[in-house]
Amino acid sequence: MPPLPGSIRYGGLDISTIIDFAVRNARVLDEAGFDAIILENFNDYPFRVRVKETETIASMAIIAREVVRTMTIPVGINLLRNSGPEAVAIAAVTGVSFIRSNAYCESIVSAEGIIEPVSREVLEVMTRLNTKVTVLADIFVKHASPLHRMTVEDVAKDCVERALADALVVTGPRTGEPPDPLLLRRVIKSVNTKVLVGSGINPNNINDYREAHGFIVGTYLKDEEGQIDLAKARNIVNAVKALARP
Repeated sequence: MPPLPGSIRYGGLDISTIIDFAVRNARVLDEAGFDAIILENFNDYPFRVRVKETETIASMAIIAREVVRTMTIPVGINLLRNSGPEAVAIAAVTGVSFIRSNAYCESIVSAEGIIEPVSREVLEVMTRLNTKVTVLADIFVKHASPLHRMTVEDVAKDCVERALADALVVTGPRTGEPPDPLLLRRVIKSVNTKVLVGSGINPNNINDYREAHGFIVGTYLKDEEGQIDLAKARNIVNAVKALARP
């Protein structure tokens, strides 16, 4: 989405215009055959470790509610940089089905500073609101380095067994860059849960990641203005379908 109210780069765009942008692009993904969409405040950089601006949280809630009302597929939220508890609270009151958390179960260092895990807080919000929101948890996430010496297998196991993540996300080092296929396979073999590829997927390389249970696709889909291109969206859907063929 465009920069939201409360972010450094917010330019005064009316919230109704941002809602229209989100709804329009979500509908394109729905029409193309995507299984779900994620709302993300991608253009709110430079990010805080956690969103503190009440106007940003309120804006995301309003946008999420309007998108949920128009969709036939599940809607998720990734509130950057690592505002999982805030995202779960928004989800609980808007009908959003899932969240993505960039540092759910491990401490990392990034351009935003040291980011600590939020799994306990996320689950506390669910308990207080008597709700269940699916959690997609990144491990060894992009634009960051782990502050530990654990193997990716151990992190994956802890994230599922101790932090109770519902699915894991494996990314490349930066936005738009794919992960090492070997790293993905190591994670898949280590846990009995779904593992998604979270960056760098396009129709030309998707076959290298056919073991994955799903794909989060963003960069490939967008035109120069940040709008979702319907033709590209259909291309990636067809590429995923082709993976299932004998």
